[in-house]
Amino acid sequence: MKRVFVSDCEGPISKNDNAFEMMCHFVPCGDKLFRIVSMYDDVLADVVRKPNYEAGTTLKLILPFLKAYDVNDRKMQDFSARSLVLISNVQKTLSHIERVAVAFMVTASYEHYVRTVCRTIEFPFENTYCTRLSMDRYGISDAEKKQLRLLAGEISRMPMFSIPRTAKSLQDLPEKARAATRRLDEIFWKQIASMQVGRVFSEVTLVGGAGKAEAVRNIVHKLGVTLAEVMYVGDSITDEEAFKLVRGGGGLTVSFNGNRYAVQNAEIAVLCEDSTVIGILAEEFAKQGREKTLDIIEHWDRKVLLKSLGDEDLLNLFFKLYPEKLPKVKIVTKENMEILTKESTEFRKKVRGEAVGRLG
Repeated sequence: MKRVFVSDCEGPISKNDNAFEMMCHFVPCGDKLFRIVSMYDDVLADVVRKPNYEAGTTLKLILPFLKAYDVNDRKMQDFSARSLVLISNVQKTLSHIERVAVAFMVTASYEHYVRTVCRTIEFPFENTYCTRLSMDRYGISDAEKKQLRLLAGEISRMPMFSIPRTAKSLQDLPEKARAATRRLDEIFWKQIASMQVGRVFSEVTLVGGAGKAEAVRNIVHKLGVTLAEVMYVGDSITDEEAFKLVRGGGGLTVSFNGNRYAVQNAEIAVLCEDSTVIGILAEEFAKQGREKTLDIIEHWDRKVLLKSLGDEDLLNLFFKLYPEKLPKVKIVTKENMEILTKESTEFRKKVRGEAVGRLG
């Protein structure tokens, strides 16, 4: 039976948040601007539930600002190559997975970054779904540059805000969050959308929340398999729809150092700084299926792994990495969801850094 492995890129494969890092590098106060826009993105996707809105649209909303600071395709490619940081042993892990399953990468990341990752780890770019983009095809006037730079400064001066977990509408947010949301609505959907460079909002197709789920549908259709044959690995709000799709179809869903959106929608939570554990889960899923994989996790110890898995090289590497205590791998239940969410969120910051780890 043909099994399928699908993974997000940033998180399970690399430690970067490429878009955030580019904003920090190219745009003054770009870190603050990105975090405000990212929170606004979460509000629209998870609280307001704006019709036809994709989780992860931050990656479209920041493009006019990058353009205003003269970022082109070559700069995006060069920066991606210079800044790439991979999860430990990910090339070995994916090479192993490709021997037991058909592997795909589904990510909201820009094409420039994904091509860099694929070249580095020798993964076939044709097996990726990502946000295709050419910055060079979009024009921008000097007047628009000036206006966008002023808007970037305004956004970066907005107060940071948090989103209560129980928030179900805009009225459930603190006043400063509501005020910021109203102003950002004006900035993005009226001011920037009316600019020449605002074409990026309608012309760039984001592989975000619904886009990732659609990519998984495309994969199973192309391969002639069912969702029950899919193992999906993700870590953020953009994976939520794909998690729901795969889990609803009987496949296996894994949060790898995920934030709360990932942990609360996945069946398995993994807290680990090395990717070898994903290779172990993928091998078991490829050979034995979902139920057997869950059984191994239920009895997660060395004896069970030695008895169940056939790849000695993979196990030897795993036990060498963890000679005493195995990394945390848990089935997510109603009883442990809150504590796993907290632990995974904190571990995420440890692996990817505080600034990247706290993004949605």
